[in-house]
Amino acid sequence: MEENLEARLRRLEEIVKRLEGADLPLEEALRLYEEGVRLARSCERTLREMRRRVEVLIRTEEGYRTIPLEEALERNRS
Repeated sequence: MEENLEARLRRLEEIVKRLEGADLPLEEALRLYEEGVRLARSCERTLREMRRRVEVLIRTEEGYRTIPLEEALERNRS
């Protein structure tokens, strides 16, 4: 079973702390670094997917409707 996003982020934080604060053997540091990269990429994919699923409620002349978040962001840029 795939870990949820919060668990992956917690593990990533643990890895960063260990890499920053400990005098680790090279092999252990490399293993942790590689695990951290995998976790970061996994979290990024999950967040991109979540962002695609978010909708924004907008008010139109006809009433209220929802649009994808990306479309709302694009409207604000224009």
